[in-house]
Amino acid sequence: MRGARRPRGAPEPLCGVASPADRSVGGAARRAARSPGRGAMRLSPRTLCAAARAAWRESFPLEGRDVARWFPGHMAKGLKKMQGSLRLVDCIIEVHDARIPLSGRNPLFQETLGLKPHLFVLNKMDLADLKEQQKILQHLEREGLKHVVFTNCVKDENVKQVIPTVMELVGSSYRYHRGEHAEHCVMVTGVPNVGKSSLINSLRRQHLRKGKATRVGGEPGITRAVMSRIQVCERPLMFLLDTPGVLAPRIPSVETGLKLALCGTVLDHLVGEETLADYLLYTLNRHQLLGYVQHYGLGEACDDIASVLKRVAVKLRKTQKVKVLTGTGNVNVIQPDYPAAARDFLRAFRSGLLGPVMLDCDLLQGRSMEEEEP
Repeated sequence: MRGARRPRGAPEPLCGVASPADRSVGGAARRAARSPGRGAMRLSPRTLCAAARAAWRESFPLEGRDVARWFPGHMAKGLKKMQGSLRLVDCIIEVHDARIPLSGRNPLFQETLGLKPHLFVLNKMDLADLKEQQKILQHLEREGLKHVVFTNCVKDENVKQVIPTVMELVGSSYRYHRGEHAEHCVMVTGVPNVGKSSLINSLRRQHLRKGKATRVGGEPGITRAVMSRIQVCERPLMFLLDTPGVLAPRIPSVETGLKLALCGTVLDHLVGEETLADYLLYTLNRHQLLGYVQHYGLGEACDDIASVLKRVAVKLRKTQKVKVLTGTGNVNVIQPDYPAAARDFLRAFRSGLLGPVMLDCDLLQGRSMEEEEP
């Protein structure tokens, strides 16, 4: 990754923490303001914004990057068990992250589970910028997803829409020899860490006034087996099957993989924490989502990840002393802890501290992502 990692043998002292003039918003504005014979001129906000954009990257280098495949044994086994349980299921609820509504879905769900009524739940709506919600729904409808519910399972927002929608879908479909059963069984599917277990627990809170039935975690791989049925409603009597998150065996493009990783569907170290932080910075700047500037008190936006992480490390006091051998002897140099700063940057994004973000803006604007070479 360009500029993200300092060579181990050349730690940089923290004597000056300001961002490079050529890569910061302030630096772009200063360059735009220079005019021989006139001195510093006052710039309008529109001019400042244009100058800032001139300093930001127009593309993120994807060539040479290999997004790790994360398809361990429990995923393959889980998909087979899900297929084996289909005859007992009346409806499929597919949960996905609302920040990537148009990318990252597992096509195997559609291929293997597509015969059943299907409800698409876009969870974590509180973390997503949904100004283009109508456009999102239009895109999904073209893909065959006509029944969509946006939810925030932390605050049980819109969760009450789920069971009535399921009942409507089941009522208008053939139950495949299950007419003698009064209860309904629904399978919950999705890629890892999109909130499948959180949705089940939220439904139990809403309809049964009961607490957690499934373990919830902030990283992929918490649910590793297809569980026994979990009751979520009394009237109508409904049970849900919680299933392990299953990614596609091959992620179709590098940028899709980076989006999935930013949303926590793969473990960070498989992609690289500083690579993810750099892609996040690129995305935030490109779409003028500058909440990170205020959150970390940076003073100005910057497109150089090394400079941003350096200032974040100083802000959080994530530094370390390193001995450097010089011609005059050993010298203690204070070096920023770049990995720790990258982890905090990603954590702030995932918890919503940097503001709501839509990672599929390019797809909504009709620009296709660069695909990996076959």
